[in-house]
Parts: sequence; structure tokens; C-alpha cells
Amino acid sequence: MTFSESAVLQALPKQFFASLVKHVSARIAAGHDVINLGQGNPDQPTPANIVQAAQQAVAKPENHKYSLFRGLPTFKQAAAEFYEREYGVQLDPETEIAVLGGSKIGLVELPLALMNPGETILLPDPGYPDYLSGVTLARVKLALMTLTADHDWLPDYAAIDPAVADAAKLLYLNYPNNPTTAVATPAFYDQTVTFAKAHHIGIVSDFAYGALGFDGQRPVSFLQSSGAKEVGIELYTLSKTYNMAGWRLAFAAGNADMIEAINLIQDHLFVSVFPAIQEAGIEALLGDQTSVPKLIDLYQQRRDAWFSATEAIGWHGKKSPGTFYAWMPVPAGYTSESFTELLLERADVAVAAGNGFGDHGESYVRIGLLTSPQRLEEAAQRIGKLGLF
Repeated sequence: MTFSESAVLQALPKQFFASLVKHVSARIAAGHDVINLGQGNPDQPTPANIVQAAQQAVAKPENHKYSLFRGLPTFKQAAAEFYEREYGVQLDPETEIAVLGGSKIGLVELPLALMNPGETILLPDPGYPDYLSGVTLARVKLALMTLTADHDWLPDYAAIDPAVADAAKLLYLNYPNNPTTAVATPAFYDQTVTFAKAHHIGIVSDFAYGALGFDGQRPVSFLQSSGAKEVGIELYTLSKTYNMAGWRLAFAAGNADMIEAINLIQDHLFVSVFPAIQEAGIEALLGDQTSVPKLIDLYQQRRDAWFSATEAIGWHGKKSPGTFYAWMPVPAGYTSESFTELLLERADVAVAAGNGFGDHGESYVRIGLLTSPQRLEEAAQRIGKLGLF
């Protein structure tokens, strides 16, 4: 017997990062010393105090049972205290916090939880590719917001067709931004609240890189804007701030109706996150925070090393204000994809093609600053030997 995939699964977009990993792995298997700058996987260990909290929690018999469907009240309380401490935002832990097994789950399930087939969602272009999975699964209509360097990689709300805006039910934002590294301003988020109210749109702020701002500039939260909780939510993951990518723990915060929709769909799909991981999350959010500024300093050192090395070979890009990426222009005569292939085949340097993030990512590549300054400098030197700049 054979079983064919459903029409919905067959319509899902090609997994961009899976394809990238396949090509890089093949090159490494052939015996090449590849410097892999193509992925966004944090390379530092989870801080010891968080690991120790998890070890202690795993030993508790009560954590071996099914978790509470909507997560530990203590974890939700910790998330609320974290937002008040870090951003001055007050949240009701029971009605304005939802526990997620990683923020990707929330981002993909939100269209299923809040939209009906045929309704419109506004997504950024370029943007995180997995946003598109939720579009296909929920069978909703996609409208794109073009992001450009001329507008600081922020949506230009005045350029959005009013009819499209009126039809839209959800709008996704992601700052600090993957892949462009741009950061948002309080003024921009104030404009976002006004735009959302005018067109009755729910805002989804993907704050995955919320801790990662450089040169003393701290990224702002969407929820800090007046009226933000009336129109939207923010998703915060522990993956980047605390090097917990593999632990799969995050939360959504904000509008109570949107939070209830997340909780309801998850009541049918999951039995929340392993309680021991939630207890480790409490330690992450409320425990010793000294690892966070150290991590930011580490990423800033890598950023500075990368841009110094690329300037030396004549490859000029805008210095990243946030995230752990660099967004670099492709040299004349190449597309994002052909340049990416060239770097892998002739320099053994793997990067992510910008067009994998959308049509308006064309002419750029994304660099993951997730290795030592020495390897970043070596990668730039290898590229420089190609004589492209």
C-alpha cells in the first residue's frame, strides 16, 4: 500500500534551511573545510544555572506526569515579571501569556487559530521563511509588505493599498530583523498601533532577537507602545537570549483574545511543554542575568571582526545594529543564489541566499556570525581571494 500526502502538505513551501543544510553537508562529506555561516543556530552553551535548574527539575516525580495543558502558572508569572523588569510592560500571567514549545509553533499556528480560509495576512518581504507555512496550513491569502534599505527595512504603511489593509486580519513584524538585522523604533511601533486600529488588524511581533542590540542600543518591544495590547501580541523565545534553541521554550504575550485563541488551539494539539523545561525557563527569566550582556558583547566582537575583514577586501555592507547576522550585498553580475553557490564551491564558505527570504531579499546574502572572530576573518579572506570586489 502507498499513501499520498494531503493537498495541504503538498502545497507547503520548500523548506529553505533544509535545502541549505543538504548542500553544505554534501560539501563537508566530500572532505572540504567549510566555514558554515548559513544558519542561525546559536553556538554557545546554555548558561550553567539554567542547566542546573533543569537537572533538579527532571528529578522531581511530579514533573514526570502530563503537564498542565496551558503551562505552569509559575512559568507564566515569570514571563510577566520578565516583561515588567525588562520593558516596563505589565501583563496578566493567566490571560495575557501563552506558553509555546518554541516561537515557531506560535508563528505557524496563529493563522489557524485566528483566521478563516480566504482571509488575508500581511507578511514582510524579505522575512522569516517559516511564516509562509502558516499561510498554507490555514489556507489564507497572502499579501506582502516590501522592505527596502531606503526605508530602513521597515514596512511603509502609506504604501500599502488601503483595500488590502482593510482586508487583512493579521500582520507580522520581526525586529530586530531576520534577515536584514534592522531594528525598530518606538515611533515606528506607535505608527503600527495607529495603522492596526485604523484597519482592524491584529499585530504579531516576532521578538526572537529582542535581547540582541549593539553599540549600547537596546531593542524596544512592540508592547511598550501605548495601545499595543489592544491590537496585538509579541512572541518571545528563550532560544537566542539564553542559548536555549534546542530546549524549545517560548511564550506569547499581549492581547487576551489572541492569547486565548493560541491556548485553545494548543489544547487540541499539545499538552504544553515538559514541566522541567518550564522550570529551567523560570531560572532563565528570573535568575542570574550576567550571561546576557556577555553574550551581546561576544556577538558584537564577532560583528566587528566580520565587518573589519570585509571592508579590507572591499566588500561593503551596513554594520548590523542587532541580531547575530550580517546582511551583505551581492557583487555585480551575480544573483543571490549564484553568488551563494560560488562561495561554497570556490571558497568553502556557506551563506544563506537572500532570495530564500523573499523576492526582495534578492541581491543580498545573510551571514550568520556564529563562529569565532578568527573563522569569520578567515571566511572573508577566502572570499577576498576570489577577486570579486
